[in-house]
Amino acid sequence: VQLQASGGGLVQAGGSLRLSCEGSGVTFSTTSVGWYRQAPGKRRELVAHIDRHGTTNYDASVEGRFAISRDSAKNTVYLRMDSLKPEDTAVYYCNTARMINPGDYENFWGQGTLVTVSS
Repeated sequence: VQLQASGGGLVQAGGSLRLSCEGSGVTFSTTSVGWYRQAPGKRRELVAHIDRHGTTNYDASVEGRFAISRDSAKNTVYLRMDSLKPEDTAVYYCNTARMINPGDYENFWGQGTLVTVSS
């Protein structure tokens, strides 16, 4: 399984970006995918998640500003980020997991893409 994240960059506060996570060796329509972020000196945190049914969940800090979606034909999950704030600055990672045994999962991470929001 390999995840390729892209789309980060430098944007002014209030701007928008769309991150992409392309998967190989995994079919995103049959599993869950999450977008995480890690700011300098902070723990990695989950910001958005989409399950195999297409149900989405968001951290309260991004609710209403970020939207996670999936294109099954391209096996790609997107994170649309609007109304960006300086506190959204972080390295963003996509993640999926594969069950090895019941209750035992193997995690896979993309390489991370840096989002910098200037004030």
